[in-house]
Amino acid sequence: MAHAGAGSTRRTDVVVIGGGQAGLAMSRCLTDAGVDHVVLERGQTANSWRTERWDSLRLLSPNWLTRLPGWGYAGDDPDGFMTAAEVVAHLDAYRASFGAPVEDGTTVERVAPCSDGYVVDTDRGSWRARAVVMATGACSDPHKPAFAADLPGHLQQLAPTEYRNPAQVADGRVLVVGGSASGLQIADELARAGREVTLSTGEHVRLPRTYRGMDIHWWMSTLGILDERYDEVEDLGRARRLPSLQLVGSPERRTLDLNSLGGRGVEVVGRLAGLHAGRAQFSGSLANVCMLADLKQRRLLDRIDEFAQEHGLDAELSDPVRPAATAVDGTRLDADLSGYGAVVWATGFRPRYPWLDPERLAPAVLDGSGRLRHDGGVVDAPGLYVLGLPFLRRRSSSFLDGVGRDAIDLAGHLVGHLERSSAAIG
Repeated sequence: MAHAGAGSTRRTDVVVIGGGQAGLAMSRCLTDAGVDHVVLERGQTANSWRTERWDSLRLLSPNWLTRLPGWGYAGDDPDGFMTAAEVVAHLDAYRASFGAPVEDGTTVERVAPCSDGYVVDTDRGSWRARAVVMATGACSDPHKPAFAADLPGHLQQLAPTEYRNPAQVADGRVLVVGGSASGLQIADELARAGREVTLSTGEHVRLPRTYRGMDIHWWMSTLGILDERYDEVEDLGRARRLPSLQLVGSPERRTLDLNSLGGRGVEVVGRLAGLHAGRAQFSGSLANVCMLADLKQRRLLDRIDEFAQEHGLDAELSDPVRPAATAVDGTRLDADLSGYGAVVWATGFRPRYPWLDPERLAPAVLDGSGRLRHDGGVVDAPGLYVLGLPFLRRRSSSFLDGVGRDAIDLAGHLVGHLERSSAAIG
């Protein structure tokens, strides 16, 4: 990199904020394009994977789908699912493979516009760049409802980023709030450890881990679902808000859904709607929510069967055995929290950009709810980009494979921006 010493404001063409899979993918693309840049990482490479994952966590997608620009899975278990530690090693090796210019232990404090791009202030000095890529992902802050502050004081409260294993969870029954991947996996692990668990769920996306002998991600890739682009869907806002898939990565490739949790003794109730006099209140729409999830799953499996028949695959695949309809009671509408010891808030995350200058930049690029205004990662400010958000440019944007292809697209746009700005100056 061509820039001044650390004691003064250093210069580069592009500052990438975040050294996880998104930031490294962008760095590889910029390196290939010969663009001078730096990656600023508050901790170490893959910091969230190192410090904010529970002990048993594995990727939801199979190893063969961990493709990044210029890098892919090279192990002997392509159909397996990496542990968090294996993801860290995978990304560390990726960083080393092209000498990514990462500055570890650097916290970004402010990004503000200037005459030729942006000033990026950190706790280790400042940078001046013609473009900035925000690659910190979608999981900055675990989301909790406002009424979480009104929970009885004896309850331990944990976010998925804080949960590690059942041993750390306070004694007593556990209320897990959230019926997507994190909530189901944590509820399942607690139940397997002999804990009494109540799972509160609202809208969710139910899928079998495998169907007709193939992983569900293989089917979604083969059918082109993972490649669906952000400018091709009817309701992009809803597509970006969809819950993560009810899946778990495990050596035995088991299906994890509300039925399997119920079989393990987990009590399934509706969405947590509020609190009153020390009692949790649950929505009465559980049966309808589950019926809708079953319907959507059935439509996808129908589509798979039709594809298999049209392409002459029936003889090669196992029989089309369908998962049973979700069996829920749905009559439990409240619970006395005095018998509970802990609540796990698996209620999603909110991206956060505290470094955006509150006067000159944030008002121009954030909407009323604090979300970035962008077109497929191109933010509403020249030279500002975001990478690593759900359905940023394609349905697979949340996976390593998808974020890599998003990075390729955005790097092309970014290089064009640099060329145009150079021509304007010239």
